[in-house]
Parts: sequence; C-alpha cells; structure tokens
Amino acid sequence: MFDGAPIVGPSQITEDKLNKPNRLWLNIEYDMFYKKHKINPEAYLLEKFHPLPEFISSPEIGFLRSIKPKIGNAKTNLIFTILEEPAVEPTTKLTYGSLVKDLPMIKSFASGILIPKEYIWPVNNARILQPATSLVQDAHREGLSVYASGFANDNFISYNYSFDPAREYLQFFDNSQFAVDGVLSDFPSTASEAIGCLNPNKDAPRTIPTLIISHNGASGDYPGSSDVAYQKAIDDGADLIDCSVQLSKDGIAFCSDRPDLLRTSTAATIFMDRVSKVPEIQEHDGFSLSTSPQLESTFENELSRNPANKNTGKIVNLSEFLELAKQKAVPGVYISIENAAYLASQKNLDIVGTVLSVLSNATLDKEPKQKVHIQSDDSSVLVKFKDNPSYQRVLYIYEPISGAPAQVAQEVKKYADAIFVHRDAIVASTENFCQNFTNTIPAFHAVNISVYVGILKDEFENLNFDYLSDPYVELATYNSLKVDGFMTDFPATANMFVRSSCATQGSPYVIRPVEPGYLYVSTDPITEPPLLSTADVVDPPLPAIAKNLTTQSAAGSASPSGPPPPPPPPKSSSTSSVAVGAEGFILAAIVALLTVFA
Repeated sequence: MFDGAPIVGPSQITEDKLNKPNRLWLNIEYDMFYKKHKINPEAYLLEKFHPLPEFISSPEIGFLRSIKPKIGNAKTNLIFTILEEPAVEPTTKLTYGSLVKDLPMIKSFASGILIPKEYIWPVNNARILQPATSLVQDAHREGLSVYASGFANDNFISYNYSFDPAREYLQFFDNSQFAVDGVLSDFPSTASEAIGCLNPNKDAPRTIPTLIISHNGASGDYPGSSDVAYQKAIDDGADLIDCSVQLSKDGIAFCSDRPDLLRTSTAATIFMDRVSKVPEIQEHDGFSLSTSPQLESTFENELSRNPANKNTGKIVNLSEFLELAKQKAVPGVYISIENAAYLASQKNLDIVGTVLSVLSNATLDKEPKQKVHIQSDDSSVLVKFKDNPSYQRVLYIYEPISGAPAQVAQEVKKYADAIFVHRDAIVASTENFCQNFTNTIPAFHAVNISVYVGILKDEFENLNFDYLSDPYVELATYNSLKVDGFMTDFPATANMFVRSSCATQGSPYVIRPVEPGYLYVSTDPITEPPLLSTADVVDPPLPAIAKNLTTQSAAGSASPSGPPPPPPPPKSSSTSSVAVGAEGFILAAIVALLTVFA
C-alpha cells in the first residue's frame, strides 16, 4: 500500500511538528563507497549540521577515526556499528566477530557500539534463548555504551517470548544481569511501551479490570486443553480458565473445543484407518480415540508454535479441570457447551446434565469465591443454568454482527449476562486495515450485558496492520472501546497489559488505540455485518434424552480423549464435542487396550 512514498532527507527530521529539535541519530553506512564516487559524507555532515547530530554511527572504522578529531567539543556520540560476525570490516579487513573481542581498541575511536541483539542473547536453531554473553558488562567496564539492533515486531523471535515483541525488549534491560543503553527498532512505539509501561511482575498493581479468559488454557505455548496449558494460564494470571466440554461415547466429560483430532493430537499418525465424520457437527474427518494432545499452530512455517512443546501434557476431564481450579484458587472457570441438541437426539447423551452434575460434585455450584461462567450458542442450554444465580451465562455469537436493535438486546438479556463475539463483530476491516468500529459494545452495554472478545493471539499475522504487529495496541483498542473480557491464547500478554502503567489517559506515555482509517482508507465501500436478530438468539427446547447415560462423567477416573483450538461454526453446523465411535469401541476400552499394548 505504501510503496513509492517519498524519501525523507536527514535535514527534514531535525525538528518535530512543534519546531522543537529532535534527538537525531545518523548512520553513515558506506563511507568508502561514496568516496570512490567523489562524495564525502564527512564533509556533508560538518557543513550541513549545526549543531552536529547527537549520535553518528558507522560500520567503517576509517570514517569514525577520521571524523573524531573534527567534531571538537560537540556533544556527539560516535558509535561503531557491528555487523554480523562473518562480515568483514572494510578498513581493517577483519571480521566484526573478531573486532568486537577487542573493546579497548573500539574505545579509541568510539563512545559506544550498535550491535545485533544475538551477540547479547544468542538464540539457537530451535529458536530457544541461550545464556547471555558478557558483552554488555565487558563493554560497560571499558566505558562503552551498548545499543542493541535488529528488533522488529514481525521478526521470527525466540519461542521464549511467546510471540510477544515487547517481552523481547524487556529481556535486554529488565534482567538481573545488565541493561543495554538503547535499542534500534523498526517499531519504536513497541520499544517505548516496553521501556516506559510494561511490568513483567505478575503481582504489579492492576490498572484495568477487564477479565482475562484463557482459550484452551495457554494454548499459544502448550497443547490446548492440556494440564500444562491450564497450569501456565493460571501462572500467567488468567482470571478465568476455560473448558469447552466434550463427551465421550460413555458420557465422560472432558475439555476440548472440537471433535476431529487430526491437527490437535497424535491420532493421525496411529489410527488413520479409523477416521470418521459426523456431518451434523463437524466439517472435517476426525478420530474418536484416546491420544496425546498436540500443539496446534494457527500459522505455518516460521510462525508455527514451539515444536519442543508439541506433545506435552495430557488432556483432562472436566472433574480434573475443576479440581485444578479449586486447588490453585483461580478466580473463576469458563465452561463452554455446544451441540447439546444433537447429543441428546442422536447420541442419547445429556451434556447439560453432565456438566451440572460435575459442577455440583465439585461444589462449585455453592462456591461464592470462584465464579462459574457458562457459555453456549444455544439459548435453551443457558436456560438450564438460570436457577443458580451465581452462574454467569454467556451467549456465544459466532457470526459477525454490527450491533443489535434494543428489543433484540433485551431478548438476549433473558438468557445471558454477557455475550462472546469474535473480533470482526467489533472492528470492521478491509484488506487487514481497520475501517470502522461497530455498535456491538454500546448496544449490549445499554442493557447491562457484558461483551467478551476473542480469540486474541500474539502472532503478528493475526493482527491488522493498524496494530503495528503489536498485540498491546490491539488490547489497548479493545480497552478503549470498553470490552469487558479478553479471551486469548496468550494470557501472559493480556496480564502484562492490564498491569501497565501507561494504559490510562494522563500517563507519561500511552499505548494508543487505533483510529479507523488513520493508516489507510479503503476506496471500496465498507460493508458492515448485519445486526443481530431474534432468530439468531432464540432456540427450540432441548430434546428429551431417550436413555439415561448422563452422570458417568462425575467419577471421571479415565482420562478422556480430546483436543483443542478453533471455535465452533454457526448453529447450523456447529463444531461439537462428541467422540464418534470407531467400530463401536467405547473410550474406556480403547484406553485400556492402548495401555496394554503401548
């Protein structure tokens, strides 16, 4: 979109919009090349800039040695730019990797170094952070400043940062060993928020009350709905940990948000001959067997999630999930129920009754300190939880909407205390640029219904360009629109945001929300999604259960099958949680069989 924009010369950026002087850093990249063509960068600087820039850097030692005696008493810092280790410095004909080992020599012509970040915190081929070198401490002992380079939000950064670019900056100045003196970034606003706003201390005071809701636990780091994903979500500060309830053939309730295990478990490598499909509730073939969980990546190649955690942990049943929440004193749980009508009419399974029974056995139906949120896209499911006023009911609206008429919002109020919507129900976008904010949040806030949004992910390809590849800008935008809850694959990022010192007006630095159309205005007309209608809200009563197979899940001693991510499609073809039998085997028998022959 922006190719062909005019080039800006250094003399055009010496002052800001208020005519106040900017702090200027000029990098002279090819002094020797220019001189061969009878162009003298040194003479240009001395002639054009009065005073000289605060920083002048170059990767050429000859240039820095030549200009040093000519800057006189100017308060100019000469910085030696270090390139990649194998690259050769043109004056000495030595590699930069060898030159950086002679810091006293560098001190003879420079006051600091600008150096690729990997010299400081190496990253191995598996993109795992290695122990820091002593470069920063060694340089500081020689009286050299250290500026780290190579930062960009859309880089493929170490898995240690969970795709959060701000966390990478924090690693360079908020650690127990050292702090660099500056960073060079393609996205300076993210560097500014990391330095000026973000506090990695999970116990820092909270400035924003918005709920942090996990999505399949911390599913950006570990296989979704696994025990380790839930534990990390708790450690990362989630207010509510979530369980999308599925049922096995024998009625065991477990956590997973879809039935096909092709991408979310190891089933595909073992049981390909037992693939099956239930067209009423799933779009793809899948398995019905107990398998190891598998980390699912939203994006491919370099944006694939950490392969080291690919098959970590185990899938948990609903009883185990609730017990974990109680043991860790999590503020609340968020339970999603889908396809109750199909399970009742076609499989004689009462998923609502099962969930109610397990909640009762866990005494969460009487626990005032731990909130229980029940989500469903079926209003008849939510009605079943109406008798317990401590349960918060959430209507899941899968399709994008632009708001709701007052009478429809009032209809929702009969069934739910909150709604969950996807991001396109709040921000209307074209070609990955934000074009407009919808009326969804104001429409439901008008009748005192909370609005939760998701599913948030840190990967930069998940973000509109307006967010500058920065998940904190997206969070700041939803916060400015008064969203009541963030559902995210990365609870740690949301937790750091809600504890930010720059999230409110009046702060020295503010993480700014986007303004629709500021970055790019589409020439095509903006087509907003439709308003929510009553037909989208009200569902027929749930069918009766022909056979009573309900409460077997309360015991839940067998660890059930299941997997994680994507949300269920619309009501007409909603993704489910039933395990479809292969050759009629029940789950428990398969688990035992696998145990014997493993």
